[in-house]
Amino acid sequence: MAKEPQTPLDDELARQEQEAETPEQASEDRLAEGELEGLINDDDEAVVDQVGDSAEADALAAQVQDLEQRLAEANDQSMRAAAEAQNVRRRAEHEAEKARKFALEKFVKDLLPVVDSLEKALESMQEDASEVHREGVSMTLKMQLDVLNKFGVERIDPQGEPFDPQVHEAMAMVPNPEVEPNTVMEVMQKGYSLNGRLVRPAMVVVSQKASES
Repeated sequence: MAKEPQTPLDDELARQEQEAETPEQASEDRLAEGELEGLINDDDEAVVDQVGDSAEADALAAQVQDLEQRLAEANDQSMRAAAEAQNVRRRAEHEAEKARKFALEKFVKDLLPVVDSLEKALESMQEDASEVHREGVSMTLKMQLDVLNKFGVERIDPQGEPFDPQVHEAMAMVPNPEVEPNTVMEVMQKGYSLNGRLVRPAMVVVSQKASES
């Protein structure tokens, strides 16, 4: 069937329909463009937010690490200070104990000649000395030694013992075949120690090996 020829009226109606659809289509196009731009803007903002969150997290992590390091340093300094304070306290206690133990050392040294005199007086008494006199000197000597012993003073009397250069002072070496060499044969002056520290060495005569003729 042949298409009917369009009249001027048909052309006019077609043109008006086209013009009527164009604004609506344009509106739809603009809406689509606006939605696309909105999505793009939303994506950009999300990316910016993510970047900002990441930077903030890195900054916080750095602050935490710095605080942890400072805390570790503070703990280390505190432990060092506590250890040093304990060492100072121990040294002070040791020095105080040492001072307490050996505070009487000079007094003991000054008192020893009195003890020596009493011993010599007792040894030199002749048989004709009265028993009362002898007993009095002996008791005085004993009292002196008891007092010294009470304060940590001990007498060193190495008669017949091996010679020890740490606490003995050899005044002479005498050959003697009857005793072992390097044996204390005679104590010329007794020694004394205070709480284990030598105050005065014992002065002794030491045996030595007899020379073979």
